[in-house]
Amino acid sequence: MLKFAVIGVGSMGRNHARVVSELGDVELVGVADANPAAAEAIGQKYGVAAFGDYRELLAKTQPEAVTIAVPTALHEEVATAALQAGAHVLVEKPIAATLEEGQRLIALAAEKQRKLMIGHIVRFNPALQALKEKLDAGELGRIFQIVCRRAGPFPARIRDVGVVVDLAPHDLDVMRFLTGSEPTRIYAEIERNVHTEHEDLLMGLLRFGNGVIGQLEINWLTPTKMREVLVLGERGMFRYDDLTQDLYFFENAETEGDLWGALQSIKGVSEGRMVRYAIQRQEPLKLELQAFVKAVREDLPAPVGGEDGLQALRLALLLIESGQQNHTINL
Repeated sequence: MLKFAVIGVGSMGRNHARVVSELGDVELVGVADANPAAAEAIGQKYGVAAFGDYRELLAKTQPEAVTIAVPTALHEEVATAALQAGAHVLVEKPIAATLEEGQRLIALAAEKQRKLMIGHIVRFNPALQALKEKLDAGELGRIFQIVCRRAGPFPARIRDVGVVVDLAPHDLDVMRFLTGSEPTRIYAEIERNVHTEHEDLLMGLLRFGNGVIGQLEINWLTPTKMREVLVLGERGMFRYDDLTQDLYFFENAETEGDLWGALQSIKGVSEGRMVRYAIQRQEPLKLELQAFVKAVREDLPAPVGGEDGLQALRLALLLIESGQQNHTINL
């Protein structure tokens, strides 16, 4: 049994505790939260020790692996303590508050020979995994554009960062994952409308090295949740819904029959059939934690490692810089 602890049991951390308690080959040995009452409630629910100080948890339970779901400003502090205590670490995205903090965590994990995984949970959605397989198999032909839309109401849990650092890393990681490429140019418009401390709206454009154009639409101003990815290419368009785990394909009828022959002489686009794929729905968080445990047990690279998390944060910060300074950034 792998001894596992959860540090931070707020809106996300309590779900980590629930899933860890359900994994058959893992033992949840303790939880910690700066709010002792919250920690005690989760501890009682799963019959494990609860602590108001994460340092006490690390010392008394000596976990082999931990999930860290605390405010972004505390990521480096808590993850550093966990790594120094000998634990493998899964830290919720973003990796840290700054690039320097993220780099120090990556270096420390390497020094201690511990796994450092970043909680980019969207990667583990079964529908997104299916989309990745279809793109890699060339089912869309050449990819032209990726549009990521992530909008909804303002979350009361957020206090220390704006919408870009909180949400954009998800979609920046998705774009890198699906294209297998890195951005070469970035431009953004950001606004602060309701959230009094930080930006709450982003419109971003990215040009990737392989020619794909990425578009980001992210805000905390929409009264209903929207989580979708559109991938446009030669054969048509895929639409992925993160909330429902649905994947659709809208075919370009001009490419029916001999695909590659047709693409040589394609003269336009016309509406073809629509396909909704049968996706076996699973909880992405459970798949994420299972992947983390597998990496620890079998000494495999973390599926979403520190460098992935660092690049997502780097790009998010560049979007903020572009929006604040009103200029395009070449990478």
